[in-house]
Amino acid sequence: MHDLTAFQRDVLYVLAGRNEPHGFAIRDELEDYYDKRINTGQLYPSLDRLVEKGLVEKGKRDQRTNAYTLTRRGQREIDARTDWETQQVATLSHDGNDEQRLPEKRHVQHV
Repeated sequence: MHDLTAFQRDVLYVLAGRNEPHGFAIRDELEDYYDKRINTGQLYPSLDRLVEKGLVEKGKRDQRTNAYTLTRRGQREIDARTDWETQQVATLSHDGNDEQRLPEKRHVQHV
């Protein structure tokens, strides 16, 4: 999953919470999350890339509408990413040297 864009990862998360959504349902959920319009020229190539990588399966809902599902591999990738994120947050919040791990705040004077 490390080679996916953040948008592609978000598409996977949307698919994980839905039962065979079509493209517009995925787009609507992403628009709610991003609070902006999602271009179909961004969504469908991302879905196709996820299909190529074996993370998503593309099927037919009817003659005109595709439906997308997360593959087992896609779910394993989400689980691994979630574990990694949890570990990173836990390490940061429980490490006695938090200040050493966080970047220093720099004050910039504007002239």
